Amino acid sequence: MSQLLADIVEKVQRDYHAAMTASGGENALGTAMELCNQYLYLEVDTLARVVAEDPTLLATRPGGMIADEEEAANPSVGMIISVNLAAGMLEALIGIAAEHGWLKPDAEGRLSEEDHQQLDDVSAPVVDYSDSELAKQNMQKPGRSELSKVMALAEAVFQERLATEAADAYNLALEVASEYSVFAPDDIAPLVAENPLLLGLRADGMVDDEMFEGDPPAGLVISAHLTDMVMSQLMDYAVEQGALALDSAGQPILQVNESGPSLH
Repeated sequence: MSQLLADIVEKVQRDYHAAMTASGGENALGTAMELCNQYLYLEVDTLARVVAEDPTLLATRPGGMIADEEEAANPSVGMIISVNLAAGMLEALIGIAAEHGWLKPDAEGRLSEEDHQQLDDVSAPVVDYSDSELAKQNMQKPGRSELSKVMALAEAVFQERLATEAADAYNLALEVASEYSVFAPDDIAPLVAENPLLLGLRADGMVDDEMFEGDPPAGLVISAHLTDMVMSQLMDYAVEQGALALDSAGQPILQVNESGPSLH
């Protein structure tokens, strides 16, 4: 677990114990949810630090847990991760409440309808991940960003292979994009740390719903966008070099290979 996240978890546990002691054990589930909503839906730069310290969070999925209907229909990466953090924290607090007798789950760990009524007036926040001070600061730094380095490497490989191989430019671009821009969580985390705005990305129809049953991992959403960025760059180069013909509307004429980029 991220050390920053561990510190947050410890604080929430302390605050919960103090609140329940002060209230005599009343409203245990409602209080737990309120604390989770307050502390686990992290703002963009803090969440980027947590992800950098614990890339496994990029494997989390929405899981039907996002309460806001509009957000749930096309959630941001940040909201996918945050709702999972909040759910994990809530489970831990329920465990604490059960140990102290503030909540009494049944033999299967389920809470009563009366307990669940405590959540009627508790609403989870929807966090905006579209503005980051850290991203602005990093943009001012000299030198190329980590993402720019990846894209430059992909373009260099594409240029070399396009010049030396008898391959269709579009399918070659798909292959190179797959090799250089579809990342495992450990590869994505440093990019998020450098540019927290990646947490604001949404699937936007770019991820195969059937393949992931409409519940794609957070990291895959980022990968899909990065792949699209690299593909666009490679296609622009191919058009500039005359390796792709254009139709009457000025769009590239593509010869599509059925095997597209691999998504991990």
